[in-house]
Amino acid sequence: MAASIQASAVEKAALSVRGLTVDLPEGMERAHAVENISFDLKRGQILCIIGESGSGKSVTANTIMGLLPKLISVSSGAIHLDGAAIIGASPQVLRGLRGRVVSMIFQDPLSALNPLMTVGEQITEVLTAHGVGTKASRRSRALELLTEVGLPDPELMYHQYPFRLSGGQRQRVMIAMALALEPTVLIADEPTTALDVTTQAQILKLIRDIQRRKGMSVMFITHDFGVVAEIADSVVVMEKGRVVEQGSAEQVLKSPTHPYTQRLIAAVPHLTGKDRAPQEKAGKETILKVEGLAKTYRSGSTLFGSQRVVPAVKDVSFELAAGRTLGIVGESGSGKSSLGRLLIKLQDSDAGRIHFDGRDIAKLPESEFRPLRPQIQMIFQDPFASLNPRSTIGQILTVGPVAHGMPYHQAREEARALLAHVGLDAGAFGRYPHEFSGGQRQRIGIARALMFKPRLLIADEAVSALDVSIQAQILKLLDQIQRETGVSMIFITHDLRVASQICDEIAVMQRGRIVEHGPPSQIFLDPQSAYTRELVAAIPGERPRSARAAAAND
Repeated sequence: MAASIQASAVEKAALSVRGLTVDLPEGMERAHAVENISFDLKRGQILCIIGESGSGKSVTANTIMGLLPKLISVSSGAIHLDGAAIIGASPQVLRGLRGRVVSMIFQDPLSALNPLMTVGEQITEVLTAHGVGTKASRRSRALELLTEVGLPDPELMYHQYPFRLSGGQRQRVMIAMALALEPTVLIADEPTTALDVTTQAQILKLIRDIQRRKGMSVMFITHDFGVVAEIADSVVVMEKGRVVEQGSAEQVLKSPTHPYTQRLIAAVPHLTGKDRAPQEKAGKETILKVEGLAKTYRSGSTLFGSQRVVPAVKDVSFELAAGRTLGIVGESGSGKSSLGRLLIKLQDSDAGRIHFDGRDIAKLPESEFRPLRPQIQMIFQDPFASLNPRSTIGQILTVGPVAHGMPYHQAREEARALLAHVGLDAGAFGRYPHEFSGGQRQRIGIARALMFKPRLLIADEAVSALDVSIQAQILKLLDQIQRETGVSMIFITHDLRVASQICDEIAVMQRGRIVEHGPPSQIFLDPQSAYTRELVAAIPGERPRSARAAAAND
């Protein structure tokens, strides 16, 4: 009787996973990537799979797609996709299912798209691989898809290469490719993690609208409960390869039963609407004063009339007091990161002044600025890319101070002390960056920046790609460091929830300009600019569910 009920559930579901176990190679920190997991994706619904990095979410998705690397293997379990068995199917069968029955939107569209092929070629390639249509009809279908996912000027987009598009536009191209053959099941693996709030809201609305219009079933992988609150019908929570909780979105969000789910929900940043308590070490002196800063990027050729001019930073002015944090928020392309690079003089400004500790550093030549460089340090967005993979953590932390005259034995002791301070054990000193998780690498990046005892820290999207629980730890660490050392911070982020947690003041940037500047209470509770109101309204999970449902039905 139980077997017949289970068989019936498999038939009714668009995707059914039963007792799936995927083994990891020997010597890894655990034996299984996923262990004995079971869940169903009902037809016409959105199932969110949530968990931290290493919980097995992406391995599950790749197993369903038949894209597991050779080192990882399925040891037991069954997967039925629209009634067809996946485990043990031949490569030919799996190729026939991909794109036609199940498609996937990958987390990083830039690495998933072919840089040598135009957008149009990559969409038509999906159709060609399955022998669909003629050359003319495939081109017509590609243009139709580009229109459907909301890309401007589809004819122009058809001939563009991926590097010419923004992050949100590349993600829309990935969605167009995934929808080309109108699959039954769409798997979206963290498709909005690195996007700003307005682009994220657009992508979520696009996926939800297409799912409803075409009656697709969607498996949405995420670590953000704000996203879950926006779109999920049901939720599966994974921890270290196991399913620890599952149920309806309403049930899991409002009445979580497992301690891990409760911890994840508690770690989600929310808009506080309150101004930050003053720091004891905050002073009234101005450590940084920026006046009329400007930067314009030029590419192409004036000779052939193809020069492209992009004003990235336009007439930006602000002040930062000692021991305080200024948040710089805005969409991708608003000029936030360009501003950060100008402040640390990784790029030269075209106009304006940067007064640091009373001295204009904007026009200083590198030889004169070099002695001041240790006092201004940066925490980069991608800690893995900013750490030398061939150097140990000890070398990475000590090489800068030693180059600036600190004796090696002193640098070594300070590095060990800082590693302990940011929550890493003593053994980290002799290990390499690839041996650490994303959150641990970000802690190393913070330790490296603090080795010089800087007076100003510039954090460029320092927590944007981290799980919510690790994000909360890093924010707590930065707050603790600031209270202990009195360091001033420029905190660049596209996540307004994070900005509300750590910033004393917030500057909102749009197209290179600061359009609003004030304390969090003003920016989030009484925004004066229409653009700021739009940003606040787009924050996932901050509106009541009933309001989101009403907006979705408009």
